[in-house]
Amino acid sequence: MNTFLARYISLGLGATMMLASVPALAAERVVLKYKILRESVSVSELTTFADTGQASPDLQTYFRLSKQNPEAVQRSLTRQVSVSPVLLDRVLNSPLGNGALDQLGQAIQTPKGGAERQALRAALVLSASGDGKVSILEILQKYPTEEVVVDGDRVEGAYRQLNQLAERFRNPLGNIFR
Repeated sequence: MNTFLARYISLGLGATMMLASVPALAAERVVLKYKILRESVSVSELTTFADTGQASPDLQTYFRLSKQNPEAVQRSLTRQVSVSPVLLDRVLNSPLGNGALDQLGQAIQTPKGGAERQALRAALVLSASGDGKVSILEILQKYPTEEVVVDGDRVEGAYRQLNQLAERFRNPLGNIFR
């Protein structure tokens, strides 16, 4: 019996180590949409822009054609919302969380539609897991598909939705009495 248990544990540890070594799927490209414009940029280009304010030629063209203010886009990408990862996970797996995911899914979505809730839920929880903070940029970096579509008209609204959701987490009793 002890030999069987030892083999079982060894097999389980081996499988866990093998799965841990497989890299997680994360977005490599972001498709920025604004009205009829669509521009595909790498997540690293967007990260560099968010961190430094230096836009790649593709981003510069997108900003010029869409008449987007680069500084405003940079602020929308990097503003952080503080939230408990454990509480976030619980709420996102509730009817309230599903509604919030549906609203956020209008701004940040999979390229072909479908599985938006699951993809956003994963990206949000992964984003919050490291430091208890979530930003639009982190969601894009953690999005579990190779490509993610961002509706430029709705990015600011997505940030507001994230902030409102976090406020509900911080003050759950206040929301019951409203």
